[in-house]
Amino acid sequence: RAVAAVRRNGARIAQANGPQAVWLACSHGDVIKAILADALASHLDNFQRIMVDTCSISVVHYTDTRPFVARVNDLGGDVAGLIPPPAKKRRRPAARSSEAVVGGDV
Repeated sequence: RAVAAVRRNGARIAQANGPQAVWLACSHGDVIKAILADALASHLDNFQRIMVDTCSISVVHYTDTRPFVARVNDLGGDVAGLIPPPAKKRRRPAARSSEAVVGGDV
């Protein structure tokens, strides 16, 4: 249920605010681990292998084709990089790519 709720809310927020929208979901550790396991394409039976400390930040970017896990269990990193820079004026809105960037940058 949690994974479906996150995907549903993410789609709703992206539709209303664009594909670069950033939003926050807060929950208990096991729920967060289940969402991360799904994003990592790991079977739910393995979700206890993921470590999620209290007050840590984990980041998942959902695209039309697949999710990308950007952070797991971050306990003090700068979150400013999670917010996309202001969009340059374009005639057509840019969509977030559903492909991984060559070289590993997200």
